[in-house]
Amino acid sequence: MGQILGLGMTHYPSLSAQGNMCLRIQKCLDDPRLAEKFRSPGNWHPTMREQWGNDQGQAHSDKHRQDMIDQFRRIRAELDAFKPDFVLIWGDDQYENFKEDCVPPFSILAYEAVEFQPWKGYRRGRNAWDEPEDQTFKVQGHRAGGKYLATALLKEGIDVAYAYKPLHRPLGHAFTNSVMYLDYDRKGFPYPVVPFAVNAYGRWLIASHGVPMFPSDAEKVPTAESELDPPAPQPWRCFQVGGAIARALQRSPWRVAVIASSSWSHSFLVRKHSLMFPDVESDKRYYEALKHGDWELWRNTTIEEVEDRGHHEVLNWFCLAGAMHELGHQKPDESVFLESWISNSDKVFAVFRPNHSARH
Repeated sequence: MGQILGLGMTHYPSLSAQGNMCLRIQKCLDDPRLAEKFRSPGNWHPTMREQWGNDQGQAHSDKHRQDMIDQFRRIRAELDAFKPDFVLIWGDDQYENFKEDCVPPFSILAYEAVEFQPWKGYRRGRNAWDEPEDQTFKVQGHRAGGKYLATALLKEGIDVAYAYKPLHRPLGHAFTNSVMYLDYDRKGFPYPVVPFAVNAYGRWLIASHGVPMFPSDAEKVPTAESELDPPAPQPWRCFQVGGAIARALQRSPWRVAVIASSSWSHSFLVRKHSLMFPDVESDKRYYEALKHGDWELWRNTTIEEVEDRGHHEVLNWFCLAGAMHELGHQKPDESVFLESWISNSDKVFAVFRPNHSARH
């Protein structure tokens, strides 16, 4: 009988770089297409004004960075205590292996192993660890686990794709960043990984080419239904997929940590905020539902609501929510909400330990 540890975290790209993580706000203020009502801090939410301060958010950036590092160390401690046979990571593919040649809603990456060099051509300045440009990371896969899960989902009528090798990049940033941050202190990451890629960007996947947009960029992306790409999978389907994975892993011989990896509402996807700041109100509502096990709010969300709130990448968390509901969790054992109006997104970390599951 398999054992399952549930975890939630972020793979926020700016954590990989040194410097101020909040300078997107200034770029928005300098953008001639920013909605006029957002140009004056007097019209901002008080917390947003406080975080921006008189230092372009540097103090908030420093605290937010340390808060995330502390949480990654806590999540890593949970992993080390659990000692999984492998780790499944739900992550979005942001025009990395999901491109014009093939865009499935979900794909299990059943690789034997993969190497990547995150600092080759890195454009964000010095990386947080001062590692050399040719620094190579190797992630061991777990092909048996990936094949088992693909088989189990297909038998349940969930038409998931699978891959034994990458199409374009070794791994998308959702997975490479997750592994690097879980090994923030560089003591090694010994656990095999099964990446579970989700087409979270849906209608904007091809149009944006995975590049975060600013107010002026929004005009380049079509809005007519006939010109948009097909949508991302429905949130309820992600919820179902998570439940099916939990059932399959319960029947398996393995100890598995399942991880939802993403920040929550992304400012560059929230058109109603002129792509300047996230939908913090919605983030807080879903966090409260997560914290209290209100799985119906999660299960009854529509893809249109996800798109309106910039919750595209939260589809990874819908998979986790479905898995934890299936396992009978009423709430996480630990969770934290890191509110940030000016660093592009709020961040959430959560732990669901297996011994607190209500169903076995």
